[in-house]
Amino acid sequence: MKNLKKLTILHSNDMHGDFLAEQIDERLVGGVSLLSGYVNKVRREEKNVIYAVAGDMFRGSVIDSEYKGTSTIGIMNLVGPDVATIGNHEIDYGLAHLLFLEKCADFPIINANLHIKSNGRRMFRPFWIAHIDDMKILFIGIITEEVLAATKTDELIGSFVDIGEAAREVGNICNAYNAIDIDFTVLLTHIGFEEDKKLAAMLDPDWGVDVIIGGHSHTKLEEPFKVNDIYIVQAGTGTDEIGRFDIMVDTDLNAIDTFTWQMVPIDDAHCPRDEEVEDFIQSYRSATSQKYDRIITRFSC
Repeated sequence: MKNLKKLTILHSNDMHGDFLAEQIDERLVGGVSLLSGYVNKVRREEKNVIYAVAGDMFRGSVIDSEYKGTSTIGIMNLVGPDVATIGNHEIDYGLAHLLFLEKCADFPIINANLHIKSNGRRMFRPFWIAHIDDMKILFIGIITEEVLAATKTDELIGSFVDIGEAAREVGNICNAYNAIDIDFTVLLTHIGFEEDKKLAAMLDPDWGVDVIIGGHSHTKLEEPFKVNDIYIVQAGTGTDEIGRFDIMVDTDLNAIDTFTWQMVPIDDAHCPRDEEVEDFIQSYRSATSQKYDRIITRFSC
C-alpha cells in the first residue's frame, strides 16, 4: 500500500514590484493584496502548503525604486512566502544592499552558487528544507553567470560559469542530504525556461529532483514541461496569476505519485483582499504620490 501525502506548492516569479491591482472590465486584477488573500485562503483550505518565489521580486515600480527594495521586503514579509531565490534584478541596488535586504526578510532567500571569488564562500544559504507533515521538502536556489552578466555585479563576486557547474552543485547538495531521507526536491531557479530544460537534462535521476520552479524568461505555460522525469513550471510575470501544484507525494519512493498544476487568476472573483497588506502598500503609495504625482507644466490647446 502506498504511503501518500498531499503537498500544495504555490509559486510566483518576476513580480517586479507589481503591488497594485488594476481595474479591467469591472474586475480588480493582480496586486499583492489579492495575491496574499489567495495564498492565505489556500493555507486555510489545505494542510501542507508552501509558497515559493523564483526571483525578481524587485524593480519595475516607483515604490520599489524609491526605497531601494526595503518596501518590497516589508510587503513580502506580510505576504509571507516560505522561501525565495534571487533573480538578476535583486542585484540592481548592489550586492551589499542585497545582503542587507536578505537580513530584513522574515523568509529564507536561498542561492547555491553565488560566491566570493577569493575564498569560494557562498553569499547566501544554498538551500532550505521545509519540515511539514513528517515530510522533508528540499529547495535549492540557482542562478548562473549568464543571467548576472547584465547586472552591476562586483568583480570580487562570482557565480558558477555555466549550467553544467550548476548541475554538479545540485548533485553535491542532493547527495549530502540523501541520508536524512528527503521526500521531495525542488529547484528554485532564475535562469530562464530554455536553461531550465538544459539543466533538467543534466541532472542525475538518483539525485531525486522532482520539480523545477523557474523565472527570468517570463514564460507562461499551459502545462508543466517534462524533461528527464522532472516537471518544469513558470508563472509568467507580475501578480496577475499564480502557479499552483497539488501533488500526491509517495513518501516511500520519495517521488510524485500524481499531481495537478494550474495557473490561478489573481482577481477579486477568486481572491479575498488582504487588508493589512493593502493598507501597508497604500502608506508607501501615498508617500511616493506626494513626491512624484505633480503637474510640471500645462500645454495650451
